[in-house]
Amino acid sequence: MQSNMDIKLNIQAELERAKQARAKNNEGQARVCARRAAGIAIRDYLSRRGTHIPSTSAYDLLNLLKDDPLLPSELKLIADHLTVRVTEEFKLPVDVDLVAEARVLCEWLLNK
Repeated sequence: MQSNMDIKLNIQAELERAKQARAKNNEGQARVCARRAAGIAIRDYLSRRGTHIPSTSAYDLLNLLKDDPLLPSELKLIADHLTVRVTEEFKLPVDVDLVAEARVLCEWLLNK
């Protein structure tokens, strides 16, 4: 099991990679990194609650988290945003900053 510090460092590294990808106008990679950061936080959150983790996929874990009765509705919306499929033009159909939203979700999960 990873230490709390390792988990936080791994999340920070993913969010930093997302920021770098965005700086290079690679929004697709920024989304992937934001999802990975959220996945790390979700795995930690679920394991601390003694919940079986059915998948290593951040996408699957985000979908699982949406059904968590303890998760506030605004965070369920963030989880939903992080799982939205892009359009054929590779654009998000919602106007949100997934990197910022992933940061908010990770903070909440790490503190629960």
